[in-house]
Amino acid sequence: MADDLHFNAVVIGSGQGGNPLAVALAQAGRRTVLIERKHIGGTCVNEGCTPTKTMVASARVAYLARRGEDYGVRTGHITIDMNKVRQRKRDIVNSFRTGNESRITNTPNLQLFMGEASFTGAKSVQVRMNEGGDRQITADSIFINTGTRAAVPPIAGLDAVPYLDNVSIMELDSVPEHLLVLGGGYIGLEFGQMFHRFGSRVTIIQSREQLLAREDVDVAKEIESILAQDGIEIILNVRADRVRQDGNQIQVVISTKSGERTIAGTHLLVATGRVPNSDVLNLKAAGIKTDRRGFIKVNATLQTTVAGIYAIGDVKGGPAFTHISYDDFRILRANVIEGGKASTRNRMVPYTVFTDPQLGRIGMTEAEAAQSGREILVAKMPMSHVARALEMDESRGFMKAIVDAKTQRILGAAVLGIEGGEVMAMIQAAMMGKLPYTALREGTFAHPTLAESMNNLFADLKKSELHQELSVSAA
Repeated sequence: MADDLHFNAVVIGSGQGGNPLAVALAQAGRRTVLIERKHIGGTCVNEGCTPTKTMVASARVAYLARRGEDYGVRTGHITIDMNKVRQRKRDIVNSFRTGNESRITNTPNLQLFMGEASFTGAKSVQVRMNEGGDRQITADSIFINTGTRAAVPPIAGLDAVPYLDNVSIMELDSVPEHLLVLGGGYIGLEFGQMFHRFGSRVTIIQSREQLLAREDVDVAKEIESILAQDGIEIILNVRADRVRQDGNQIQVVISTKSGERTIAGTHLLVATGRVPNSDVLNLKAAGIKTDRRGFIKVNATLQTTVAGIYAIGDVKGGPAFTHISYDDFRILRANVIEGGKASTRNRMVPYTVFTDPQLGRIGMTEAEAAQSGREILVAKMPMSHVARALEMDESRGFMKAIVDAKTQRILGAAVLGIEGGEVMAMIQAAMMGKLPYTALREGTFAHPTLAESMNNLFADLKKSELHQELSVSAA
C-alpha cells in the first residue's frame, strides 16, 4: 500500500552536502524529507575520507615504528593486526555516522526515509522503503546528492575474479601478500602505499604516462620517485587487457610497448575512477539531463535542466571532494533559503592527496598557468631546505608556487611534503585575501614551523620553463 505525501523539499542522498542542506531547510520552516538508501553520511563518512584516512594513520604508525632506528628508538619486530586496524576504522565511522543520524532525527520538520528513490515526474518521487513497501512523494523543490561509486573497467575476465574496490579492501582481515593496483590516481596511490606499509608487496599499474595524470610532470615524477624509494613497483603507460585466476593468484595481462606481460599477485584492487549514482534515479521521468557519463548537468547555481531540481556533490561531475560538496550546500543555502546569488564561478578547489608525504594542491598547475597566456613566475624549493622537515627527518618532496608576474598574486601551488595539505591551506588563505606573494615572503612566522618555509620559498622566483617552451613553439 502506498502513502501519498507532499513536502516543501526532498533531499535524495545524505552525503556531506545533503545532510546539512536537509537540516537547514527544515530549520528554515520547510517540511523536508531526507531519503537515504544505505548509510547516513554518504561516501565520505562511510566509505571514503573517514575510513581511509583512519587506516592511513595506522599505516603511518607502522612506517614510523619501522623507522625507529633512524630516530635512535629501538622498537623491535613490527607486526600488523588487521582486525584491530579494521575495528578502529569501524568504530570511528560508526561514531561519525551516529552523530549525523542524531542531528537528523532530532531536527523538527525533517523526516528520514531509508530506501531507494526514483523519479516518477518532475516533482514526484517514489521511495522503495528498505523496510518494505513504497511511498509516493511530491515536493516543491528536489535536491539530488547521490554521489558516485567505483567504476568497473571493461577488462576481459574481471567479472570472474574476486577483485577489490575502495570499499571491500578496507574490510580485509589480513595483509595481502602481493597487492596489484589498477589505477595510479588518488585512490590507487593511497591504498597502495597504505598496504605496502602494512607489509604487502605492491605493484601499481597505470595506463597513463604518469601517476596523477592531472598534476604537473615534476610533481608526478617526484611522487613516483618517493613510492619507488619505499619499495613500490610502478608500471606506467600500459593497458590491462585481461584478468584471470590461477589457483590463489590473480594474473593481469598487460600490453606494453615491447609486447604482452603477465603480472601475478594474491589480491587485485581496481581503482580506475568513479561513476555517478544517477542510473537508478529514473531521471528521464523528470526530464533531467546528464552528460554521456551519467553526471547530472547543472548551471553555476547548481540547478539541473528542470526548474526547482538541483544536484550537488559528486553526482554532478567536476571536482569530487567532500569540501566541494559542502560548498555546494552553502551555495544552495544562500540562494534557496536566504535569497542570495551565490554561484560556483571562480570557486577555489583545494585538495590533498593523502600519500605520505601529502600532496596539497590549490589553484592552477604550472602547465595550466603557462597555457593561460599570463607571464608567470615559479617559486620552487625542496623540502630538504625546510628546517622543520629536517628536524623531523621528513624531508622528501618539494614546494612549488605559481605567481602572476604582473599582479604578484599567487595563481596556484603544489606542496608535496610533510603535512602538505596544511601548508597548502596557508597559501590558499593568501590567495583568498588576494595578497601578493611578497606578504608571505616577508611575513614573520614562528620558528621552527613548516609555515616559516614561506619566507624562503618566495625568496627566489624564476620564469617558468613551460611558459618559455610554449612561447618558442608559438613563434
